[in-house]
Amino acid sequence: MFERLGAYSAQSLAVLRIVTGLLFVHAGMVVLFNIPASIYPELAEIDTLMMIAGILELVGGALILVGFLTRPTAFILCGFMAVAYWGFHFPSNPWPANNMGVGAILYCFIFLHLFFAGPGAWSIDERRA
Repeated sequence: MFERLGAYSAQSLAVLRIVTGLLFVHAGMVVLFNIPASIYPELAEIDTLMMIAGILELVGGALILVGFLTRPTAFILCGFMAVAYWGFHFPSNPWPANNMGVGAILYCFIFLHLFFAGPGAWSIDERRA
C-alpha cells in the first residue's frame, strides 16, 4: 500500500508548499495591513523590522504559493525564520513551547525542505522547466 503512495509525492509536496505559502501571505497581511485585525499589541520599537518581516512574508509567501522562484525564495525565507527564532524567540526562553517559537522552527525547516526538494507539482517553476 505504501509503495503506491510514493506516486503522489510531487502532489503532496505541492500541497505543503501551497498551504505554507497561504499561511505566510496571511501573516504578512496581518503585519503590513492589520487584516484581519491582530490580537497582539503593536511594538513601536521594532516597526522597521516588522515592516521588513511583513514584506518578506507577503511577497515570499506569494512566490511560494504559486511556486515561482521557489528554491531561492525558500532559501531566503529559511534564513529569515532562523533569524526570527534565534534573534527574537530564543532570547526570551530557550524552550520553543514557552517562547512561541514553534512556528518559526517549523517554517524554517519547511522552507529548507522546499529549497532542496523544489516546488513539486502545480507550480510555475514546473511549467517553465
